[in-house]
Amino acid sequence: MNVERIRRVVVKEFIHILRDPRMKAVIFLVPVLQTMIFGYAVTTDVRHVALGVCNLDRSVASRELVARFEESGCFNVIARPADDAAIRNLLDRGEVRAVLRLAPGFEGDLLAGRTGRIQMLLDGTDSNTAAVTLDYGARIVEEFSRVLLAARRARLAGAARPPPRVDLQMRAWFNENLESRNFYVPGVIAMLVMLVTLLLTSMAVVREKEVGTIEQVMVTPITRAEFILGKSIPFALIGLVDVILVTFVGVFWFDVPIRGHLSLLLLSTGLYLMTGLGIGLLISTVSQTQQQAMMSTFFFYFPAVLLSGFMFPIANMPRPIQWLTLANPLRHFLVILRGIFLKGVGVAVLWPQMLALLVIGLLVLRTATGRFRKTMT
Repeated sequence: MNVERIRRVVVKEFIHILRDPRMKAVIFLVPVLQTMIFGYAVTTDVRHVALGVCNLDRSVASRELVARFEESGCFNVIARPADDAAIRNLLDRGEVRAVLRLAPGFEGDLLAGRTGRIQMLLDGTDSNTAAVTLDYGARIVEEFSRVLLAARRARLAGAARPPPRVDLQMRAWFNENLESRNFYVPGVIAMLVMLVTLLLTSMAVVREKEVGTIEQVMVTPITRAEFILGKSIPFALIGLVDVILVTFVGVFWFDVPIRGHLSLLLLSTGLYLMTGLGIGLLISTVSQTQQQAMMSTFFFYFPAVLLSGFMFPIANMPRPIQWLTLANPLRHFLVILRGIFLKGVGVAVLWPQMLALLVIGLLVLRTATGRFRKTMT
């Protein structure tokens, strides 16, 4: 393997990529902007839910419960419908996501020692938001009920023995405030880096075919391995720079913690880039035009995202699909990123995913090299 020939190919690729100012912006600026956009857009946190309150009881207890909803920070009371027809109209128009309905006699039931009943009507078109909203409302009502029970016990102190109760104390590890942004931003990093490397490398060989320079490569003494390596090195370096840029945005702009070692992050990124570069080069060798290469890239990219666990839990997928995801490099890199960013774990925990990336990368690079030989003959 001749280092000088590889260096010449690397220099050629850098000149071709960086001579266009617009390409520089696409490579270095667009991933940062996309990280900013996805960081704000990709979240499952539900805050400031538009709430309607239909208080037909109009008692001290009902007003106190409504006040708890308003002061929680989770709900914004924007409407106070007077009857069921108004409630239906608000939900039909989508002006509110939920309606709290307190029937007459709510306070009377509480004073009589009976269970006070309230109703929360939800817009279930977005099932995730509805489930989170219901959980918020249940917690507020549970706290309100606990305060009422404590007050009743105080009044009846000595008259009866208080019933036993269990106090559950919860503590979340790795993501103390359960912010979905901490879960999704590392995934956005992996998605953007794969997209950039796939698009760049999938055009590498097919571009040579379209402009006619592939014949010049054929008559040179450069070997297949030298050619593939020379094509891969520039895009690997660009991918590393993009990872550093978007990681910087995630940590310092979105306050995503990074508890692991940066050296492990760079090493894992190198293995991940090897798989992305290999897949992109394989696409480039089997494509005849740049349009074919781009379509093939997106044909691979979107299923890879869907089967990575970024949006949908892999455990909920059918068993054959779960086995199929083991061949997806994006799945393994997401586990590594979240382990480094949130858990701060090391090689002792992440070695199965790193080994999987190494095996996948070697296989696709070997296949791309073999396919390039077939196109040359």
